[in-house]
Amino acid sequence: MASPFKSVANTVRARLNSSLRTRGGGGNGPSRWTSPGHEDQPKGLAFSRTPPPPGQSRKWEDWELPCYVTSFLTIVILGVGLSAKPDLTIETWAHQKALERLESEAAQSVGSD
Repeated sequence: MASPFKSVANTVRARLNSSLRTRGGGGNGPSRWTSPGHEDQPKGLAFSRTPPPPGQSRKWEDWELPCYVTSFLTIVILGVGLSAKPDLTIETWAHQKALERLESEAAQSVGSD
């Protein structure tokens, strides 16, 4: 008679071994991490695209131009907008109030002389 701990350990070991083989791609059959039509191993090319023949340029896809233009304009608008925003820090406000107070004190002292 086998002990219950041995049978549980064997069951857990068998399930772990099969799941490790599946995750690593070494198991038989399809991987659970890829869908049909995908490659299990990459070819080492960017986005799995073959490069164009020498002397030919890559043809842009229809989404690329709007994406690049929008990204460029976003950077320009943010750069201009953030550099032109007003300075609303407490230090700037306190500095302006202190200058106003000094000017009013200087005007009062000139007026009383």
